[in-house]
Amino acid sequence: MKIVADKNVPFLEGVFEPYAEVVYMKGEDISKDDLMDADAMIIRTRTKCNEALLEGTKVRMIATATIGLDHIDLDYCRAKGIEVHNAEGCNAGGVLQYVFSALYGVAARKSIKLDDFTMGIVGVGHVGSLVEKMARYLGFKVLLCDPPRAAAEGDEKFCSLEYLLENSQIVTLHVPLDETTRKMADANFFAMMPTGSIFINASRGEVVDEEALMLTLPKFGAVVIDTWNNEPDVNEELVEMVDIATPHIAGYSYQGKLNGTAASVQAVARHFGIESLYDFYPHEEGDEDRSPVLLDLKGKKQGEVAAVFQYNYPIYTDDFRFRMEPHNFEKMRSNYQYRREIYVE
Repeated sequence: MKIVADKNVPFLEGVFEPYAEVVYMKGEDISKDDLMDADAMIIRTRTKCNEALLEGTKVRMIATATIGLDHIDLDYCRAKGIEVHNAEGCNAGGVLQYVFSALYGVAARKSIKLDDFTMGIVGVGHVGSLVEKMARYLGFKVLLCDPPRAAAEGDEKFCSLEYLLENSQIVTLHVPLDETTRKMADANFFAMMPTGSIFINASRGEVVDEEALMLTLPKFGAVVIDTWNNEPDVNEELVEMVDIATPHIAGYSYQGKLNGTAASVQAVARHFGIESLYDFYPHEEGDEDRSPVLLDLKGKKQGEVAAVFQYNYPIYTDDFRFRMEPHNFEKMRSNYQYRREIYVE
């Protein structure tokens, strides 16, 4: 058996070597020639799995150590009998931490009082649900928009996108990228948001029309962007314009990376019947020092909450580094020092 793996999937090296030949490569460099005799792939978002890459190869299993699947042509894979697995919810805790560190960070820097603010969460899956829980814990009013969930569960918990945008002072996106969400945040979307509101995108870059955002940006109280159009060749003008800019690292927590690799290894192991890896979970010496941090924020004032979030994740350090070298987008992601997640009871 042969596996081709993105060398930047952490904690993977040595796991499959007793059972298979494993070739490690930069994800964006994987070519059809590399896959001609490969049975499986373990990748991240930088490997575009489509007919051009896969046709004529032996690949029958693709595991991506990410939540998103927009880099994989699922219709082609279904037609060719290629099994695809993603790591659902693996980095939800990291994105939760990012959103609130960013929110309280910009509020502190720009003297924005968050009292009585309503948070509008667009996309209420693994990530959005955690963001909702934290927002309610912190005392925010919350509006939820998730058409697929509303169709399946009823409208009681959810509202229309238009209502959410018009009635939220904070809007945070947590949707997958597909044809229903591509450039959903366009000129009309931004026009519906109140002046002085806060906009956060830590989902996928292409859900935002960046030209429309740049034209509308002066109306906002703050804008936070982690994911960009045309990564890694990001719009450096937009990087300079927003309040917090980071290189697609919102979900880069230590626990998130453990979860993503575990899900990928388990999926491949089950596909090929490697029973000893069915319940695999990475463990590194010192793991206990990087366990999630329990926060007690009940009754604390906004400034105290901001200080706690910044202490646990000083997001402006990532922002500063990215602004200095936006052209080194991939290098910063590959060399990122994973942070500890936070949680509340």
